[in-house]
Amino acid sequence: MRTIIKNATLIDEQLTMNGDLAFENGYIQTIGEVEVKQDDRIIDGTNLYLMPAFIDTHTHFREPGFPEKETLETGSLAAVKGGYGTVLLMGNTKPAMSTKERVEEILLKGKHLDLVNIHQCATVTQDLEGEVLTDIDDIIHVTQFFTDDGKGIMNDRLCLEAMLKIASCGGTLISHAENHYFTDIDMRLAENLMTYRDIELAKKSYCALHLAHVSTKEAIKLVREAKQEGVNVTMEITPHHLLGTSQLGYKVNPPLREQEDIEALIQGIRDNVVDCIGTDHAPHTKEDKAKGAPGISGIETSFAICYRVLVKERQISLNVLSQLMSSNPAKILNLKKGRLIEGYDADLVLIDLNAVDVIKPETFISKGKNTPFAGEKIYGKVVRTIVQGKTVYGGEA
Repeated sequence: MRTIIKNATLIDEQLTMNGDLAFENGYIQTIGEVEVKQDDRIIDGTNLYLMPAFIDTHTHFREPGFPEKETLETGSLAAVKGGYGTVLLMGNTKPAMSTKERVEEILLKGKHLDLVNIHQCATVTQDLEGEVLTDIDDIIHVTQFFTDDGKGIMNDRLCLEAMLKIASCGGTLISHAENHYFTDIDMRLAENLMTYRDIELAKKSYCALHLAHVSTKEAIKLVREAKQEGVNVTMEITPHHLLGTSQLGYKVNPPLREQEDIEALIQGIRDNVVDCIGTDHAPHTKEDKAKGAPGISGIETSFAICYRVLVKERQISLNVLSQLMSSNPAKILNLKKGRLIEGYDADLVLIDLNAVDVIKPETFISKGKNTPFAGEKIYGKVVRTIVQGKTVYGGEA
């Protein structure tokens, strides 16, 4: 059955128009003024904005190993509530995602849930121990993305070996840029030094490098220079590094920085240095946060925070926000998603931009209620998320 979303404002990285969008069998069929036929199913988009569903390049659903923090199901439900159609999960689970079989198991569970499209990273080193590489030749058949996120790779030579191997397989290394020798001394220096190293190793290896959760003005400068030199590097920033500063005293890794770093991130968006926004959704129990576990539960509030900070406060266009949250992540993950184009996957989100609210952690679907932003005013509410033509949040199923 064909479905038509009528009378919405259609927005993607290039498109801005009032009209209709029709989809069938999981794919976008027609954009513009669509004539309704007898068997068509109609969704009223009046006063709503229709955008490509968001794609998260960096999230933690904690399965296997930490069901008290999150599960694949609760994380997926939180994701679709936040308007996400696709997520890339990090591999620092227990056991870690260090084998093809473990990755396959998560991918299969994700398909059975049939909510958000789940992609899974593998670890670069066995069990995140930083000593022996995983069997990249084997794992590349089920995922193209490798990361020791949460730890990073301290051994310079091993990291180069990993990049050479990943490059030969056509994969991407995702960098958690943190030099552990400086973690307890200067976290800014820890990020900046490792960002420099990983860019230099990417130059040497010709490996596709994606820098996760970039947070400092110095790191942005390094990425800008690398892109100008033609290095195959992409980067993400997080919503919480756009809204919060160190004054909050909230523990997250990398830390919340200073206002001057926020300004550098926003300038990086204006200069097309920043490629995408990854949530780094990191749910924890109340007890673990009290013990100092770093992380923010943010996949349900990501769009609203970014819309407030970037569009309403900084006058960055909604088209650019769509690029950061949908089309560019799709390019990084090699997906035919993220645009309102005929033939693309019907992963869509309907948003009420007139909705005003405050962040209430107790209403999160995620098991993680950990956020420093309780009570912050936000704008824009996801009213329906559609993944491959199926309503997975809001409206009728």
